[in-house]
Amino acid sequence: MTRVERARVVESELARLYPETPVPLDHKDPFTLLVAVLLSAQCTDARVNQVTPALFALADTPEAMAVLPVDVIQGVIRPCGLSPTKARAISGLSKILVESYAGDVPRDMAALEALPGVGHKTASVVMAQAFGVPAFPVDTHIHRLARRWGLSKARNVVETERDLKRLFPREEWGALHLRIIFYGREHCTARGCDGTVCGMCRTLFPRRRTPVG
Repeated sequence: MTRVERARVVESELARLYPETPVPLDHKDPFTLLVAVLLSAQCTDARVNQVTPALFALADTPEAMAVLPVDVIQGVIRPCGLSPTKARAISGLSKILVESYAGDVPRDMAALEALPGVGHKTASVVMAQAFGVPAFPVDTHIHRLARRWGLSKARNVVETERDLKRLFPREEWGALHLRIIFYGREHCTARGCDGTVCGMCRTLFPRRRTPVG
């Protein structure tokens, strides 16, 4: 099976398993999504969803967040980890949104990446899920599965993103990003599958006998 053939299998099977692709982070608009994605760095989506209701009860707009003391933000988001850095970033980006964008989250990748605490992955998620702009955010989990499924031999997430964008239709990037995450969490986990256990791995590599990373 060629790489392109494997990509078509992945695309078809994941669409069958996950016809709906709800964003796993609770939010109501681009700003609350941006904050939630920022908080999800090195933290589970479930934990973020436990923390954000209290945070957004205090401030759910850039204007309100910009005047909320950093130590108050930090106290609320502490369970997410890296709270000092994340609190400063949330406060800083909120002030920039108010001062430079009239309180709106910009629909521009470069502008998003220029905000404090917002890297390429976070910006890509916001572009795809808040604005419907084709983007393929790649985290370490998608990087792992792309290598395991023979879709990329890339050494890092930047190269993996490039490879996956070449393999899959542009209009499917946003949904496929979530579908791979869903499948990786439910079936092809780092500990639960070594490349020989789950249905996808067995379909793509039926003769594989040795574990892969």
